[in-house]
Amino acid sequence: MSEHAVVIAGGGPAGMMLAAELALANVDVAIVERRPDHALSGSRAGGFHSRTIEVLDQRGVADRFLAEGQVAQASMFGMTVLDMSDFPTRHPYSLGIWQNQIERIMAAWIAELPVRVYYGCEVTGFTQDDTGVDVELSDGRSLRAQYLVGCDGGRSIIRKAAGIEFPGWDPSKSNLIAEAEVTEQPELGIRKDAIGVHGIGRLEYEIRDGEVVYKDEGPVRVMVTERQLGPGSEPTLADLSEALVTVYGTDFGIHSPTWISRFTDMTRQAAAYRAGRVLLAGDAAHVHYPAGGQGLSLGVQDAVNLGWKLAQVVDGTSPESLLDTYQDERHPVAARALRHTMAQTALQRQDERTKALVEVVSELAVMDEPRKRLVGIVSGLDIHYELGEGHPLLGRRMPDLDLVGSDGPLRVFTLLHEAKPVLLNLGEPGGYDVGQWADRVKLIDADYDGAWELPVLGEVTAPTAVLIRPDGYVAWVGEGTDAGLRDALSTWFGKV
Repeated sequence: MSEHAVVIAGGGPAGMMLAAELALANVDVAIVERRPDHALSGSRAGGFHSRTIEVLDQRGVADRFLAEGQVAQASMFGMTVLDMSDFPTRHPYSLGIWQNQIERIMAAWIAELPVRVYYGCEVTGFTQDDTGVDVELSDGRSLRAQYLVGCDGGRSIIRKAAGIEFPGWDPSKSNLIAEAEVTEQPELGIRKDAIGVHGIGRLEYEIRDGEVVYKDEGPVRVMVTERQLGPGSEPTLADLSEALVTVYGTDFGIHSPTWISRFTDMTRQAAAYRAGRVLLAGDAAHVHYPAGGQGLSLGVQDAVNLGWKLAQVVDGTSPESLLDTYQDERHPVAARALRHTMAQTALQRQDERTKALVEVVSELAVMDEPRKRLVGIVSGLDIHYELGEGHPLLGRRMPDLDLVGSDGPLRVFTLLHEAKPVLLNLGEPGGYDVGQWADRVKLIDADYDGAWELPVLGEVTAPTAVLIRPDGYVAWVGEGTDAGLRDALSTWFGKV
């Protein structure tokens, strides 16, 4: 039996991000992935929103994704594109990049880290006791871990075996999505009708002046809403052809599909993100209709919130109760996202009554205050973890400021590349210290003379010091004194 500190079931974006976070913290981590490698058939989902790009920037790998993606203003509500170019971030945009590219880049990244991947098998069951989890694999092997994390999708075996309920709403509509060849020139772009929203685009495209420009030839990516809720069985080429004919009057001679899939507007969230030594992240913890494109971002951010906490519990720095803050913080974020996507889905209906609602909402959505509020939700830049009363920065993501340190210019996010906590002193050098936490928390003296602006909230009072967690969120704010600093250090980074 092989032993690891943490075993992750599922090697999608959430699982790989969590593995990277744990590896950066020197935790022995392994992924169990049912595929033979990370070569994903077809493009699947695509894109990250602004806060997730920032999260990758915090680890020094954002440029790898930006080099292959298309930057665009793609935050939407209903069918209204919401401009976020004025948001205070280095990444005031969304990134269009297919999931197969995302997974390939992530797989290359974790290959640089001490992450073990068990390809070609999956977790079939587990038993846990007071000291760990025995994990059974489909190839007959077994693993022993201190903790098991289910990142194995909406049909999560881990969630079901752990007895975690998955309440929510059953599907009311379904869509087919596929990549295939066509013999006729298709109708490219988005079409809306009484059935729903449909779209056809070439796989090869670029963004010009904010508009999608498709190549003249090549495979197409099709998304079509079905007239009736589809069955739970795997869709066929005949199903896709029939749906296209219903909407477009022709199937454009579609043939040779690379893949075909069906998704619905089923919306569910795990009642608990943890059952003893078993935790959930990504789609295993929440599923929803892809309106707004928040799925990948939610999963990656789950992983970044959980990773450093789980690492500290594994190495004995923090008590197991620190893991309770994972659900406390991430469950409300996902619940809000699910509520938002259900609203988005409702606005996609094309009956006359809903059209009237969409027109009214669209008029409001482009106004400055509603626009900022909606963009803050979709982008993830307005996430606020409830860490108590205090400065507006408390519990919010730390801005990526341009600082001047003792060795010259530096960015805040570069201080987080190693996934370690930072006490940033912006007052007199030596005015703050981390005391007995010096081996756990980096102390940086720096100067910053610019304005402090937060997404949605606007400008806030400049602090004299901030304690930044490894996930980039502010755990304590100094306003001239170190009152509360020791308590914050003890709460988040263990007693000494």
